[in-house]
Amino acid sequence: MLICSPHQCAYCRSPIASGERWVREKIYEPALNGRDPRYHRYHADLFDRQEVSCWEKHQMEQEIARTTARAA
Repeated sequence: MLICSPHQCAYCRSPIASGERWVREKIYEPALNGRDPRYHRYHADLFDRQEVSCWEKHQMEQEIARTTARAA
């Protein structure tokens, strides 16, 4: 289970500063019936010398995991 501060990027663990653009992902865990969903936050903007944002990297990792799971 990933636990991080509500003002921290779930991908790179760096703080998300006031005024920075970010994306919030809503996580539902079926095993936790009746509980509120959790949220992960990711940087939406690029850092220096990056080609994709933390959010885009997270999305690519999820897609790779999905396609690998289907192929197995």
